[in-house]
Amino acid sequence: MPDADARLIGAHDLALAALHEITPASTVGPAAGYLVEDDGSVSLRFENRLPGYPGWYWTVTVARVEDAEPTVLEVELMPTDGALLAPEWVPWAERLADYRAHQVELAEQAAALAAEAGEAADAVISGSDADGGDDFDADIDDDDDDDLDDEDDEDDDPSEPRTLHAGDLDGVDIDELDDSAEDDEEE
Repeated sequence: MPDADARLIGAHDLALAALHEITPASTVGPAAGYLVEDDGSVSLRFENRLPGYPGWYWTVTVARVEDAEPTVLEVELMPTDGALLAPEWVPWAERLADYRAHQVELAEQAAALAAEAGEAADAVISGSDADGGDDFDADIDDDDDDDLDDEDDEDDDPSEPRTLHAGDLDGVDIDELDDSAEDDEEE
């Protein structure tokens, strides 16, 4: 590694002027060291005050060409060890494949839960609950009895089967409710 040029290490004013061209002065903190590059240029570091970039430093790389004054080669915001970084990029095809595999896994879990719930319901319906009773079946029978309407039994002749016609809905003749049907019959 070449020796550091003292004029490059001391080029803080030049580096700060370059930084202030791309970022407000309030985002640049005090000097935070330097790094001598393999080609002899020097990267001057400054603390970063941008919110959301902990562990990052403003870096200005300066160099001298022949015997000229130092000049700025590059200005950038660089992470250091422990800096908050974005995750590595993953191609869309891989992310989509992972998503689809996860959806299949969720569907299998849902099917397994439904099967377990179905087995539990079968056990209850068959009367194999803890006390060995058939309470569930008795409740079903009671509900069937409640469905019979006493008024219907009085009006209907038990010897005649009750039939519903195409226009009937739950025993109500829809044509009776529709005034336009009467108009059609009169014509």
